[in-house]
Amino acid sequence: MNAVSSISQIAGLMADPKRSAMLWALIDGTPRPTDELAMMTGLTSSSACAHLSLLSSAGLLRLEARGRKRYFRLATPQVGAAVEALASVQLGCDGLQRAAPVQMPMSMRRARRCGDHMGGELAAELYHRLVVAGWLESSDRQPMVSDEGRAALARIGVYIDALAPRQQRGCVICHCSDQGPHLGGSLGQALLTLFLQSGWIREPGGTRAMQISAEGIQQINRIARVTTLQVG
Repeated sequence: MNAVSSISQIAGLMADPKRSAMLWALIDGTPRPTDELAMMTGLTSSSACAHLSLLSSAGLLRLEARGRKRYFRLATPQVGAAVEALASVQLGCDGLQRAAPVQMPMSMRRARRCGDHMGGELAAELYHRLVVAGWLESSDRQPMVSDEGRAALARIGVYIDALAPRQQRGCVICHCSDQGPHLGGSLGQALLTLFLQSGWIREPGGTRAMQISAEGIQQINRIARVTTLQVG
């Protein structure tokens, strides 16, 4: 299936408000039974089953049988990222515009996976600290890692020169639907890898929400010499 066909088919499935509501209800990665999804979306059980069957057949949802009940969850993290991205924009008379912030489930607000890097409040705070500390500097297109930032990041085990060619050392800036900019690209990926390998952050199976350990909060506080991050 080519990209145009895939976008068209997925958009068609998500165009129904009830199906979109079901996908959003599952955004935190928690499996939910058919009757709960029916109640949350104002559908009868039979109608909910029909919608869930379409979403499952298309590969957007995964079915888990638990005794006599059927539970559904988002099939992949990419599905969640796509739903979140769509929730962050709205159509207006002047074209696509940033929408008003949407309410992300509490379990995902602090830290969550955003593609190959980390999103949420923690990621937005980290980006802000790196800017204030001078580890990132502005360029014509996007912030780039400064010489000071390269040296400081190397001290915590993130070597910018090893991530990308010199002309591509900048970090990609991403936006969450409910938070400000955060680090993406090779730098965002490297920092997430560091946090996971160090045991500072843990990813429970089947969910995009991340759990931050007490040590993780202390260690991440030391990055860019900022110590204002508190346990959420």
